Amino acid sequence: MLVIWSLVMLMWMARTRFPAMAEAKIRLGERTGGRGQDLEGVLPDHVNWKAHNYTHLMEQPTLFYAVVMILAIAGATLDAVIAAWLYTGIRVVHSIWQATRNTIPVRLRLFQLSTLALAYLAIRALIATL
Repeated sequence: MLVIWSLVMLMWMARTRFPAMAEAKIRLGERTGGRGQDLEGVLPDHVNWKAHNYTHLMEQPTLFYAVVMILAIAGATLDAVIAAWLYTGIRVVHSIWQATRNTIPVRLRLFQLSTLALAYLAIRALIATL
């Protein structure tokens, strides 16, 4: 599910960024090199928020994927399955919040909650492998 959500964010980012780049007179066919972060200060913040979130979905969730694979191989218990779905759900809410409102206190709380779920999963994976 989180992989699918990451792809949704990728499409949302592209559908938002490409029109904004055209409006800013950025012609991709005439450019060499460059990275997404080069668009900071060039495109409106609300456009870049989607890219920021997509980047975030390539960071901490990679730990989640490793942990859930360990738990799946070791025979995940119901509590781990629930924690994995909680992590996924909170990350989806975090994405929507960051891409639309992006107020830091709410975003931080969502990140903290998802990190707690991930920490729980990591501890369960460690126990499962001992």
